[in-house]
Amino acid sequence: MGFLQEKVAELGSGTNLIRELLAGAPRPELVPDWAIPLTAVFIGVGILLAIVSLCAMFGTWLERKVSGHIQCRYGPMRAGWHGWLQPLADGVKLLLKEDLIPLGADRVLFVIAPALVLSSILGAMAVMPLAPDFFFADAPMGVFLILALTSTTTIGVIMAGWASNSKWSLYGAMREAAQVVAYEIPLGVSLLVPLMVAGTFNLSEASAGQAGGFGIFGWYIWPVGFGTEGFSLGNPFMIPALVLVFVAVLAETKRAPFDLPETESELVAGFLTEYSGIRWSFFFMEEYAAMFLYCVVASFFFLGGFNSPLTWVFEDGGLLPNVFLFNVMAFVTIVVKGFLGMFVMMWVRWTLPRLRIDQVMTMGYKYLTPLSLLCVLGAGLWEWGKWMIVG
Repeated sequence: MGFLQEKVAELGSGTNLIRELLAGAPRPELVPDWAIPLTAVFIGVGILLAIVSLCAMFGTWLERKVSGHIQCRYGPMRAGWHGWLQPLADGVKLLLKEDLIPLGADRVLFVIAPALVLSSILGAMAVMPLAPDFFFADAPMGVFLILALTSTTTIGVIMAGWASNSKWSLYGAMREAAQVVAYEIPLGVSLLVPLMVAGTFNLSEASAGQAGGFGIFGWYIWPVGFGTEGFSLGNPFMIPALVLVFVAVLAETKRAPFDLPETESELVAGFLTEYSGIRWSFFFMEEYAAMFLYCVVASFFFLGGFNSPLTWVFEDGGLLPNVFLFNVMAFVTIVVKGFLGMFVMMWVRWTLPRLRIDQVMTMGYKYLTPLSLLCVLGAGLWEWGKWMIVG
């Protein structure tokens, strides 16, 4: 015992618990310091996985119903009320389906690619606040982090196309690489317009700047707003910036008319051709989660974020101030805005024909990029003029 006490003394001041144990003191029921953050990480990842899964499940159901009604049919109707159990049936089928790996494929890259794609969107979703007082990471550079993490999904797509040892997969991967390079620029540049207006990269702060005005008239999208500081003159370049962001997001998420990386009529299924089972579902989980995430980001910087007539009722200065109900209504508001944006993206898919690859590149480089730069220049001059006049 004397030898152990000497060794404990050499370890320094962080061994009080060990000293008490050696002295015969009863062991206190303490949780290790490392266990608390590790438990929080597991809980956060579990919630994020649930959110991504729900986005994919509801997104696939909504996609089928929207396409069905646009084509004058019902869509899924048999599994549950109006087919709402169909996504669960599809999930069970994918779990039980055989996981095939082509003989000539690079097995390591083939297996890693879907995991990289899914982990990228999980990291990006962690920056998205679910309510003013409920978030995973309150990142000061939230939008920058989201754009950085979502762009890494392209690496997984290219990895999947290369590892599949299929010309159709490789063609799809190369199209994805070219498309992302063409549309990442106008997407990032167009988002500079609301960033200049909001004065922050943080999503929660951007939402707080649009409070008041009965929950709707303080949004940055209006040319004339009425928020917590009274009437204010908005930026007229916000509406064209929102249109540019929406078009760039369609290309970024591989949605029609920019679904060239998949193009079933040309490339079988593009980079997904050789995938099956649960790995195949990872790519679609990422797609629908990315659609929801980008729509939420657009809601935060253009369409009021958490603010709506529902939240105004329960916020400070509203009719019935209540913090808990305010957070609940904020969560409902942002979810509804996100899925409404997804609905518009699905509407576009089943309305417009697919573009050719040269038309996709032309639109990105010759039109969207110059227009986004003009929007940023005009928005900057407008904000400078307001500052010079108003102070």
